[in-house]
Amino acid sequence: MVPRSAPSPAALLEAPLRRERDAGPMQRQLYERLRHAILDGSLAPGSRLPGSRMLAETLAISRNTVSATYEHLAAEGYVQPDRQGTRVAALSAPALRGRAAAPTGTPVTARRLAAFPPNASRPDSDAALRPGVPALSHFPLTAWRRALDRALRAAGPAALGYGDPLGEAPLRAAIARHLSVARGVRCAPRQIVVTEGAQEALTLCVRLLTNPGDVGWVEDPGYRGAKAAMRAGDLRIVPLRVDAEGLQARERDWQQHPPRLVYTSPSHQYPGGAVLSIARRLELIARARAHGAWIVEDDYDSEFRHAGEPIGAMQGLVEDAPVLYVGTFSKTMFPSLRLGFLVLPEALLPGVQAPLEEMLRGGHRPEQLAMADFIESGQFSRHLGRMRRLYRGRQQALRLALQQHLKVPHSIEGGHCGLHLTVRLPAEFDDRRIAAEALRHRIAPGPLSGFALQPLAGDNGLVLGYGNTSAELFEPLVRRLSQIARASARP
Repeated sequence: MVPRSAPSPAALLEAPLRRERDAGPMQRQLYERLRHAILDGSLAPGSRLPGSRMLAETLAISRNTVSATYEHLAAEGYVQPDRQGTRVAALSAPALRGRAAAPTGTPVTARRLAAFPPNASRPDSDAALRPGVPALSHFPLTAWRRALDRALRAAGPAALGYGDPLGEAPLRAAIARHLSVARGVRCAPRQIVVTEGAQEALTLCVRLLTNPGDVGWVEDPGYRGAKAAMRAGDLRIVPLRVDAEGLQARERDWQQHPPRLVYTSPSHQYPGGAVLSIARRLELIARARAHGAWIVEDDYDSEFRHAGEPIGAMQGLVEDAPVLYVGTFSKTMFPSLRLGFLVLPEALLPGVQAPLEEMLRGGHRPEQLAMADFIESGQFSRHLGRMRRLYRGRQQALRLALQQHLKVPHSIEGGHCGLHLTVRLPAEFDDRRIAAEALRHRIAPGPLSGFALQPLAGDNGLVLGYGNTSAELFEPLVRRLSQIARASARP
């Protein structure tokens, strides 16, 4: 039934078109008018449209405009031309009329989406104390532009086409050399897959190695991206607690919930900052082998160690370890670069090569080639050195500001590596409420409880990023956080 407020077909076709400059071309106006009239039933299926000459005279527009509009509608299937003229096609259901009759309520989506918890509003990258953001204003843009220019000049138009799905050969070779020297990773270029950041690398681990219903272990509190990748793969997630020595995998965990995939960040656990002890690393590798499990090693923030020698990667500890190594340039370069990498065990290559070539497409070729140049020219190492010194100073300044100006009981963790500190608070301080209030002041700490699948009383605090916040701002920011925290205390 045509809605009572809808115009009659005659009135609809005789109403003049708008001639104001902002109204758009006449052909577009006529097309939209006829298309909507067909979809909402004002022009019934089988009804004939006026001849092009007649409609052109009625609307005082060019006959060519009407003819072109009819041709466009016919190409999309709204009308059908025949010997007698042009008639409205018989559509299965008028879309706009059907919208009113459609059932109300939440649209049906995949069941797995229910496993994703609601997330708070995402702060801007330049919000103060936001975790996970490097010092963007200190990135050497001029050197990066030169690397991009060199890459494009050398590759020419070929760089605009599809590349190797597993990544550009020069970048894979450069990553292999860098990881061998800087992280002690044992790998050849053929084992490296270039990804769109660490998140795609984690998703690939799930897609390549698990089936729906398999068990995945995650650190708790831990990185939300790992949980998201496992949820998207319909894995049964088992959270394991973390202490001062990192992930705790007990005998009963292996017996009751044997995993297919184990996610860990051994060099700098996120967000607590613990280093997985050598005893636990070797034990985890041995037990994973015995149970046919795979370990996903996220080498989070390992490039920025502020005290002592760098912590070597778990992947290089034992020959042929069942470890997939995940890394990213989001922190060492800049987040929007969207380049990461996955190092596959040699034993996996025969089984995953063909699927990977079907699942992936070779993109970001100029950026990949520029990144290879940036590494091989020494610019990457020099940039890392400058950033280590900057972050070391910012970490010390933030720690001092917390000690002097955070006037609530607290403890500080995670000061030996990375771009953040974790401040644990007593249970009477609501970390989510503090974080929400702080965001109103453009301060973006992460609530520690938000990183836990099964929060305990001690999982209460703030994750404070210092990478992209100047040290001179720490004192006033911490004073403001202190005021917010005291106001949020539960009675």
